[in-house]
Amino acid sequence: MNPVDLLVSIIREHSPEDIWRDSPLIRYRMLGNTNRGEIGEEFIRRYLLQNGIETENGDRTSETDIRIGTLQFEVKTASLGANGTFQFNHVRLDREYDYLLCLGICPHNIVFNVWRKGMVAEHKAGRLVRMAEGQGVTFKLTKRLDEMAPLGGSRQGSKKFCRRGIMSDYTIVNVVRDIGNLRIWLIYTLRWVLLRFLFR
Repeated sequence: MNPVDLLVSIIREHSPEDIWRDSPLIRYRMLGNTNRGEIGEEFIRRYLLQNGIETENGDRTSETDIRIGTLQFEVKTASLGANGTFQFNHVRLDREYDYLLCLGICPHNIVFNVWRKGMVAEHKAGRLVRMAEGQGVTFKLTKRLDEMAPLGGSRQGSKKFCRRGIMSDYTIVNVVRDIGNLRIWLIYTLRWVLLRFLFR
């Protein structure tokens, strides 16, 4: 065996299985991080608009990626790695937003999860790791595929709402995991905000 063939065989032994082979979303993996983030945000906006929910856009200087009514969302997008996890980078706690929405791009489907900012700060959404040593501004959040909900999934779990439709933040997070449908989650969240306002 010549040296090149030998090296090729060794590389093949050390290379993880390519889960993105034949994926319709392979081009997403070829983009830079900035473009990936912009695509994730634009996807959320258009997906919600298709389902009758209007959003307001943030811009490059805005601290909020997406606003829905009075709710502000920070959106992070990541693709599934060979180890079965997503790494959501540049999560910030010093910005003004209500919820962190993480969008996961898989080879053949799309998943998501949402946490209240306070839950992220309290590490209830997962362990935050500093992006660089010696700074405490930007973090990365790693999530397994089984910790995410499929976008456009089933409507199970709607019975978990509290009486009068008023939910705690904990209930919201559990409902979004069970429902697995961003449109339904947002409708009930907006209803919850309205009820909180009416009954305060």
